[in-house]
Amino acid sequence: MNNFKYHQISKTKKIRYICNTYKNTSFIVFLHGFMSDLEGKKPNAFLKFTKKNKLSFLALEYSGHGKSSGKFTDGNITKWSNETSILIKKYVKKSNFTIIGSSMGAWVALKQFQNFKNQINSFLGIGSAPEFLENLMWKKFTKKMKTEIIKNGIYRLKHGNYEYPITHQLIKDGRKNKVLKKKIYSKIKITMVHGQKDEVVPVSYSRKVLKIFQNAKKKLLIIKGGDHSLSEKKWLKRILKELQLII
Repeated sequence: MNNFKYHQISKTKKIRYICNTYKNTSFIVFLHGFMSDLEGKKPNAFLKFTKKNKLSFLALEYSGHGKSSGKFTDGNITKWSNETSILIKKYVKKSNFTIIGSSMGAWVALKQFQNFKNQINSFLGIGSAPEFLENLMWKKFTKKMKTEIIKNGIYRLKHGNYEYPITHQLIKDGRKNKVLKKKIYSKIKITMVHGQKDEVVPVSYSRKVLKIFQNAKKKLLIIKGGDHSLSEKKWLKRILKELQLII
């Protein structure tokens, strides 16, 4: 993907982002997942979709992700949500937008309702993972893992071919960012897409997100045979079809 720019948040922090604007159109804002970036198939598919449909588009890499500055181990939900809010204020301004959150991005997306509730037209979640740090990590850690993270401030979690450096401050910050008990009354369209064979985040998380919204027009789509990332062409095609229905 080209068109990358950098937004200087502070003297030491710059965030890599992509922003395409068309006059008098609403925005699509895409938020990627944990330890992900904007080089993948999903952000590329959304960028192409917005160009084709002449919609404005914003996506960013949180600090410590992709080519944004900062160390991943210094980051947390509070920081990543704040960075997202700063860029939405700067580039989306007062325009209405559809927010798309992939995995952890859905948690960051839910945090945006605190600032932009009146601008958010619709919400699309992909393998949504709000509050995953406590429920899918900490609670499943062994006593030995918990002791190590408390003592050293970090635990290197191996999952498949990946290693995730999980810091104690990240876990503790996650507890301050609970979203699943906070009801939202926006009358918007919401679609949660989840892979039936998602081995990272259970489908129940997409159901939990839908429960938050009291007045929304809600839909849960479970992709048969789908994994967590849903980046295969056939699945992306389906996701774009769902996006078309809610924008």
